Order: sequence, then C-alpha cells, then structure tokens
Amino acid sequence: MKRNIINAKNAPQPRGGYAQAVKLENFEKLLFISGQIPTTADDALPDGFPAQARQVWLNVDAQLKAAGMSKADIVKVTTYLADRHHTLENREIRSEYLGSLAPAMTVVIAGIFDTAWLLEVEVIAAQ
Repeated sequence: MKRNIINAKNAPQPRGGYAQAVKLENFEKLLFISGQIPTTADDALPDGFPAQARQVWLNVDAQLKAAGMSKADIVKVTTYLADRHHTLENREIRSEYLGSLAPAMTVVIAGIFDTAWLLEVEVIAAQ
C-alpha cells in the first residue's frame, strides 16, 4: 500500500499529531472500527479520563489485531469527547499510542451514549 500525507500549503496546517489528509493507493484491506468505548472486556469502567482514554486505545488495538492489522495501518481517527476540558489529556494519550503516525483526524465534543464514558474513538485502517 502507498500512503501519502497531504497538508495543502494554502490551507491551515495541522496542529500536532495528525495530517489534514491521507491519500491511499494500492491497498488490499480496509477496516472500519466502530466507536470503541472505555470499558474492559468484562465491562469494567476505569476511573478518570487518562485511564479511560488508555482503555479505549487498548480496545482499538484489540480490534486491529483481530483483523490482522496494527496501529501502523490507521489512516483516520475520530474522537468524541464528553467535555472539551479533556482536549490536552486526550492529545497526550493519543500521541502515546500513535507515536509518530499522523492519520487524518477529527475531534468532536459530544454527548456520549453513557454519561460515565468520557470519550469514544472510531478508526479506519488500511493495508
């Protein structure tokens, strides 16, 4: 698969850890991961935003592995935050997981299905 990061010079530049666009060519697999919630497989909910955010990324990773893929295959991330006050913590924890990978990204402040959940993350991956 060929992946090109696109950040048009005549549009706003990304502000940390993402690309304005990701162009894919010659991919064989395309995976759409539904919004991953911050609970464990046995339905336990971690306390606090950092623990919930890390759990969400563990859940994303589990879906990727089940599909024979890895975080290196992520091309798009959409994050739903229950409160904008978690923006910086979210960015830091997402960066811990993604490292230097720069997928296309959107963050939305939204009411989440369960008010105890502080975030939800959906991902598109390709190989």
